[in-house]
Amino acid sequence: MGLVDEIQAEPSVSGTETAGISYGRVLRKVMIHTGKAAWILGTSMLVLVVPLIIEMDREAQLVEMETQQMGVLAGPAAGAAALAAPPAK
Repeated sequence: MGLVDEIQAEPSVSGTETAGISYGRVLRKVMIHTGKAAWILGTSMLVLVVPLIIEMDREAQLVEMETQQMGVLAGPAAGAAALAAPPAK
């Protein structure tokens, strides 16, 4: 009977303490899952979006280079045509 008396004599945990423990556990789990979601999102951005941005930049550089080459190629021909035409009066 001594064990039963000891168990009954111990103070029980009140409802607010239990709720505090429960909220702490829930908050910790939410923080852990939020961290995991942030990791997945960040890694996905690195794997999927960054190469896309790099490729778009390469394409823009290629278009700019082609535009400059067309200007160089068209420049002398346009200048020669202007010299061959008689001046307008």
